Amino acid sequence: MRVNNIGVNIMNEKKFSIEKNTVAETLVIPLYARKLSTEIYPNLFEDRESIELIEKIDYDFSKLKSKSKSLMHKFGALEIAMRQSDLAIEIKEYMRTHPKASIVNLGCGLDQTGESCDNGLCKIYNIDYYNVIEIRNRLLGEKDRVINISTDLNNIKWFDLIDSSNGVVFFASGVFYYFKTEDIKSLFLNMEKRFSNSILVFDAAGKRAVKMMIKTWLKQAGIVELEDFFYVDNIEDELIPWLKHTKVSSRGYMLGYNDLKDKSISRVFRLFSKYCDNRLHMQIVKLEFK
Repeated sequence: MRVNNIGVNIMNEKKFSIEKNTVAETLVIPLYARKLSTEIYPNLFEDRESIELIEKIDYDFSKLKSKSKSLMHKFGALEIAMRQSDLAIEIKEYMRTHPKASIVNLGCGLDQTGESCDNGLCKIYNIDYYNVIEIRNRLLGEKDRVINISTDLNNIKWFDLIDSSNGVVFFASGVFYYFKTEDIKSLFLNMEKRFSNSILVFDAAGKRAVKMMIKTWLKQAGIVELEDFFYVDNIEDELIPWLKHTKVSSRGYMLGYNDLKDKSISRVFRLFSKYCDNRLHMQIVKLEFK
């Protein structure tokens, strides 16, 4: 068995042991959440790849399993189910008119949404930091028409690696909350200049929600100024003024694409969902670069 410095023990060709308090562990937690979402809400969301990948990993999931039984964690699973489903809807909608486009997963982690939207004609790019891409390569291996790029999103040299000749659909899932507003603005403006006839879709939330989402990470990092971090309370005031040649729109994160009247969803969870969309401004934002 070989042990590397990113927290993955290579036990054999099919099994990987994930160490506690490592980069690898931070990727396993959202992966397990997608597995849980698939199991609890199969009518709303399906990510069979996450279940298959979990089976390849040797990790103590007992703590995550025990938490998954609580009401709030079940609602958290619903949030993830809707976010991933919403983004996939937007990706597939774009692909209907741009079948040979590139799909680009920004801050990919171990997410395989791009691959799940594959129509057999597109190119798929997964972008994240070097150590994350190294783990992804070890766990997922190589696939046809899939390119993994290790870089910082703020270093826009990665633009040169994307084939934009047939259009591009960029997406980010649970990523931009951890970026400073000035960096997100710069990224959007540079994308607007470079990627015409393409779109970017991502999840966003208002200031109150972002504070709740990232407070633990902020505390660990010793950061106290939330105002520096990217949030969206109102696209009319906070995004549209940035972009002169881009159509900006948004829909509710929880109820914007699905009314959640499925029998598996309780009335309480539908009320929670309405609160999230209306009061916490949880939303899917779409930028259409002209």
